[in-house]
This record gives sequence, structure tokens and C-alpha cells, in this order.
Amino acid sequence: MTESNILRGGIAGCGYFSQFHLEAWGRMPDVEIVAAADPDLRRAQNAAPRAYATAEEMFERESLDFVDITTRPEWHLPLVDLAARHKVPVICQKPIAPSWESAVQIVEIAETAGIPCMVHENWRWQPWYREAARRIAGGAIGNPVAYQFRTRQKDGLGDTPYPNQPYFARMPRLLIYETLIHHIDTARFLFGEVASVLARTRRYNPMILGEDQAILTLTHESGLCGVVDGNRFADPIPAGPAMGDAVFEGEEAVLTILATGDIYRNREKVWENTVNTGYRGDSVLATQRHFIDCLRSGGPFESGGREYLKTVRVVEAAYESAGIGRAASG
Repeated sequence: MTESNILRGGIAGCGYFSQFHLEAWGRMPDVEIVAAADPDLRRAQNAAPRAYATAEEMFERESLDFVDITTRPEWHLPLVDLAARHKVPVICQKPIAPSWESAVQIVEIAETAGIPCMVHENWRWQPWYREAARRIAGGAIGNPVAYQFRTRQKDGLGDTPYPNQPYFARMPRLLIYETLIHHIDTARFLFGEVASVLARTRRYNPMILGEDQAILTLTHESGLCGVVDGNRFADPIPAGPAMGDAVFEGEEAVLTILATGDIYRNREKVWENTVNTGYRGDSVLATQRHFIDCLRSGGPFESGGREYLKTVRVVEAAYESAGIGRAASG
């Protein structure tokens, strides 16, 4: 790491979602994205002062304090391996890898090289979930007895679904792997580890390869059960940045998070979302701030590679359950 107070970062992959990463990095005064790599050199040139067509060239020519990997999942393993060979810390977009085996390999490569490696999992950093966690821990609902996440976004229908990321239509695993992994990780953040999962999946739009509807029942090690219910056929009502809603039921009260991000305890609004900057409650900025703060302090990442494998394992169990028609161990 350089002696300057400014950490110099590189970004590998300058597609659709990288815009949210770059916008957030640009608001962090102690970080500078100095280089970008993308096969489309024009996109890399728009992302950083110095542009490269390959990540190999970027690593060879730049002195980086970290790299932000924002490519599609199939490129994560070779890019983490490349970063490890250059001893550069990594923040890597989710999904971490296309398979369990490659996810484990990524973690092991980083650990063997001794480089910090964090998964860019932003959902748990949405401010309404951080506030809900604080209130639940403080006893606002009493002993939790059940919960439900509903995720909705109307971009999965028709002959050309997912217009922002059209490659979704060609993914053999889709909704759980790409979207509901967020809610699984947030459930772990709020309620602890998952012991088993029962999953039902469906492919509704014949124009895609993977599942586009799923209902998961998660059973936590504490015995608490919750439901993750997802599809991308309808927009949430009311509309808002939370991409759906959530309900957390306890012995004493119920917390409800609307798609607006506002939180109600029973019928009383107890927290109003006033965040209108950045991606979904400015959660990308919060995620990246956590990465930089831990990189400086040496503290543990909430979604460090080894820790995040617990979330990936639940995803794998969900697909196993959907295949065998009964619950699978998380």
C-alpha cells in the first residue's frame, strides 16, 4: 500500500453495473480510481485516466492499492488469480463465481497469496436494513418469530427481458443466483446462519434459460424460519429503491420495510428513508467505504471471501432443494 493518504485503485470490467461503483468511488476523498481495464477500450477510457484492453496490462503497468472486479462472474476466478500474483487486494462483485467449486477456489487463492478479498455484497448495506438490524437487536419486536422478503422488479417479461443486463437471459441459473442471493445474505446478517432451505422454482418467461420465479423457506440455526419470495414480473407498490418489501414479525411487534425504504413498527412510521443519492440507499458507497476502512485498519470484512461462502452455500442448497423436491442443508 502506498504511503499517500489516497488509495489508488483499478477497476476490471466497465459494463453496466460498474457505473454505480465508479460513481461511489468518485465521492470518496481518500480513494482514486487511476486505471481501468475492459476489452472495449472506449469504456475503459471513460472510467479512469489510464485505460487498458486487458487486466494483465493494467496490473503490469500500474502500482495499485486495490482492484475492483466488476466483470461477469465467469471472469472472477482468473482476475482474482491475477490480482493474487501481483499481491493486490480485491473487492469482487457478486455473484462471486458461476459454481461452488470456483467460488472456493477464489477464496483459497486469495488466502494462499495473503491478499484481502471482499465480496461486493451491497444489500445488507442498504440503510433500511441496517436500521432494522439495530432495532431488532434492541428489542423493538421482541423475540423474532418469522420474516418475509418479497423482491419485485418488472424487467423480466417479453421477448427482450432484462434490458440493462440482457446476458441474464442466457444464464442457466438466474433469479436465486443473481438476485435472491442478496436476500439470503441479508437474512444471515439479521438472523444468523441458515441450517436448511426448501426451494421451489419456475421458469415463466420461455425466452430465458434459468429460473425467473422462486420461493425459498430458510430455517436458521436458531430455529427461526423465514421466506424469500422473488420474481421480476411486477413493480413493487409503492415504488421505491428497496426493490420490494420485507416484514419481520416478533412476539411484541412487527417491523415492515416498504419499497420506499420507510420502516413501520406495527402501524407507526418509525424511520423515514431520506437517502436519494447513489444506488439503492447509497448501498454501493457504504459497501465500498467498509472495504476501504477495513483495508486501512486490517479489520475483518463483513462479506470477506471465506465468510461469504456461507451465503453461496445456501444458494447451492436452494438449487439442490429445487432439484430433489425437499429441504437441503445450508
